[in-house]
Amino acid sequence: MIWVISTWACATTHNPLVGEKATGAGTKIPFKAGGSFSTSDKIAYSPDMKNADLKVGATGVVKSKSKEIPAKKIGDGTVITPLLTQRDEKAMLGPDKFQKVLPVSAQLEIFFIINESTVRPSEISRKETKDFKAFCKRAENKGFAMKNMNVSAYASPDGELTKNANLAEDRAKHTIKAMMDELKKDKVKAGSEETFYSKVTTAEDWEGFKKLMEASDIKDKDLILRVLSMYTDGDQREKEIKNLSATWTILKEKILPKLRRSVSTLNCDSMSRTDDRITQLAASSPDSLNNEEILYAATLTKDLNTKMNIYKAAEKRFPNDWRAANNVAYIALMQNKADDASAELDKADKLSPNNPAVMNNMGIVARWKGDRKKAKDLYTKSGTSPEATYNLGVVAILDGKYSDAVSKMNGVNSFNAALAKVLAGQADAAAQTLDNSPGKDDAISYYLKAVIGARTSKTDMVISNLKAAIAKDGSYKDMARLDLEFFKIRDNADFKSLTQ
Repeated sequence: MIWVISTWACATTHNPLVGEKATGAGTKIPFKAGGSFSTSDKIAYSPDMKNADLKVGATGVVKSKSKEIPAKKIGDGTVITPLLTQRDEKAMLGPDKFQKVLPVSAQLEIFFIINESTVRPSEISRKETKDFKAFCKRAENKGFAMKNMNVSAYASPDGELTKNANLAEDRAKHTIKAMMDELKKDKVKAGSEETFYSKVTTAEDWEGFKKLMEASDIKDKDLILRVLSMYTDGDQREKEIKNLSATWTILKEKILPKLRRSVSTLNCDSMSRTDDRITQLAASSPDSLNNEEILYAATLTKDLNTKMNIYKAAEKRFPNDWRAANNVAYIALMQNKADDASAELDKADKLSPNNPAVMNNMGIVARWKGDRKKAKDLYTKSGTSPEATYNLGVVAILDGKYSDAVSKMNGVNSFNAALAKVLAGQADAAAQTLDNSPGKDDAISYYLKAVIGARTSKTDMVISNLKAAIAKDGSYKDMARLDLEFFKIRDNADFKSLTQ
């Protein structure tokens, strides 16, 4: 096969050479002074260019006369090593938010009479207290890990500061004692007073006072709030507010009693179902799992078909969650099913427009279908995730931007990352990347190492790796025989023996 490219007055030439008296576009070289001329063009690759004599020819034209100038050989075919690029793009999952340990808490407020710290029986018999105790009992029955109980005690901001400080301290102590007695009565096991309970006291609860005032409809609310902002000293604040005698009376009835309180907070850890149990339910009763559990279940297996079944179950049960459709597409991409992935990604995109994970995965589909421009646009819009960045590197290989590809694939040990380094002239780094890649023992990896051997004039490396590649996949025999990478050793006896 002989390919001849005409570079003189050719219809596809962008910059033809024309006579110095000619009209129209083109490069003119003076007859006497002389000069140089260059032009360039691109021709789309076709398979029959792989092994061919590449010649350049020209046609001289003067008015109606023309003359062919003999073609000159400039190459022996086309290096197609970039076409070894694999479908190893990195898809993105919609992550689950499953937590093995869920923090759970409950609160109880206990109110006190002015200047009193004893917990009254009426407070213990309140519905709120009964509900709190019932929560504690349920927490124990469900196996919650009870971590601690924090008690915050307050005094209202009226009265003498030292007295209020002691009062808040006593309210905390009596609250802890009451909680210990009630939990013991209900046979709820908690830690000791020293290890399980903690306390914080506030002598003058001005912050609580402010919040209650802001939420109230008291006539002089705005005036009182201004007093709080103007003065920081508690005594001065109290004095100014008491000057509003009628309002002070209302405050003593509606606001201050709510500040004489303690707040008990029980903190627990709720343990989720075990991984084994979640796996069992995902297989037998996926409808019994919540959204996060079923998405998490798919991460507990390596089998792609099992993952697919779980994600499809999630999609059926939670049709409005973009993650389910996206993750079905993720598995379809792992199974090399671009059309199936595309349909699912369309669903996910409608549920979550411009989602970075969905756009990244749509970019993979576009690239596999031959639309590199669209793929690049989608990856770019997806953001700067490691997946999208790597995938841009794959596109860069096919665009002939090898250094850019190496940069985008930095730190990744994969076949394509090694291929980018080969094409960028980094043979040793490429070999190291291959040796550290998960597919180092694949036939194509051995083939690429043979290419590295050819580019570094290491015939033994070529032969040993071609032998390994062909042993794993016989199709590499014909591929190597025609590959221009091995042009210089085609007459080598061992090479002939392998490829004939």
